[in-house]
Amino acid sequence: MSQFQSSLHSLQEVLQALPPLQADLEKAAAIAGDALLAGNKLMFCGNGGSASDSAHLATEFTCRFKEDRRPYPAMAFTVDAGLLTAIGNDYDFTEVFARQVAAFGKPGDVLITITTSGKSRNILAALEEARRRGVKTISFLGKGGGFTKGAADVELIVPGTETARIQEAQQFLLHVLCEIVEERLPRA
Repeated sequence: MSQFQSSLHSLQEVLQALPPLQADLEKAAAIAGDALLAGNKLMFCGNGGSASDSAHLATEFTCRFKEDRRPYPAMAFTVDAGLLTAIGNDYDFTEVFARQVAAFGKPGDVLITITTSGKSRNILAALEEARRRGVKTISFLGKGGGFTKGAADVELIVPGTETARIQEAQQFLLHVLCEIVEERLPRA
């Protein structure tokens, strides 16, 4: 079997295991949609590839996803290199997202975290800070959820062990989240 066929087969297996996540994805979309309709914001964070996914998703909400519509407030805590390095240097890398939740998060807002391993201490710290501030939380996890499992209001744990396949499945789920939410949002 070629690498292409092997990777495709692995991805198909992970995608075929996603249907049990439908109810939680719809719950996550309701939380995100309700927040935006109430004038609140979405905040995203993750490390590495998940940092890029965070920026990507914030863009989908602030710009548009499928249809032309007004912008909605969404921000990625992963895009300000000065802020990330200042917090990491002056405090600790564990605090890079939690301090941003403390600065920008308000009751009614939603923090959406993305981690393929569920073992990112800075993600767990952000979720804990969000809980203290009355910010709702949604986590996209992999590899059984790691020590982050149980820390968010809604969790979508992608089954599997391969980071790339988990990320691809998370991207699918994140895009479906956008589709569901965007259907509810006023165009103007």
